Amino acid sequence: MTVKSGDVLEHPVTREKIVFRKTAHDTGGELMQADVYMQPGGFVAAAHIHPRQEERFEVIAGTLHGRIAGKELTAGPGEIFIVPKGTPHAWWNSGDNELHVLVEVRPALRFETFFETFFGLAQEGKVDPKTGLPNLLQLAVTLPAFQNELILAQPPRLVQRVLFGLLAPIGRLLGYRAECPYPSSGQVAAQAT
Repeated sequence: MTVKSGDVLEHPVTREKIVFRKTAHDTGGELMQADVYMQPGGFVAAAHIHPRQEERFEVIAGTLHGRIAGKELTAGPGEIFIVPKGTPHAWWNSGDNELHVLVEVRPALRFETFFETFFGLAQEGKVDPKTGLPNLLQLAVTLPAFQNELILAQPPRLVQRVLFGLLAPIGRLLGYRAECPYPSSGQVAAQAT
């Protein structure tokens, strides 16, 4: 699983498309940079926290609506804002036009692999059709593998650790994997033959 500059990932439920400009590989782990396109009504799947990463948003087109540490935010073209590490946040497109945001995450860590996994699960139809999140057993197996990149804003982190610690062994026994590759056209073609 290796996302490269120029790769495109799409999440059919949250209506997001990510086009990678720079990856951890390109920047020696310092930066992940991507264009994120979000259709009207699109959203990130859950309020979340990046425990060890700062996230920078620059709105290129459309209007971004969000919540950072409980404070509502609206940003338009040319506006930039930064979400410090450890800060709960979520964002969405409640406008009538496509939202285009340049997103930078520092340090990159394994953020590309996180996106590949979550968007890959969505491509396989393994997420809730309303929230865009995988089921609890899949979350219990996957989120601990990316605990440096992302944790859910709720429930509290201790509750998540205990719950996922109890459920992850069951999930693994049932065949859930921490990482899920994003289906490429080559993989789909190979599976079809």
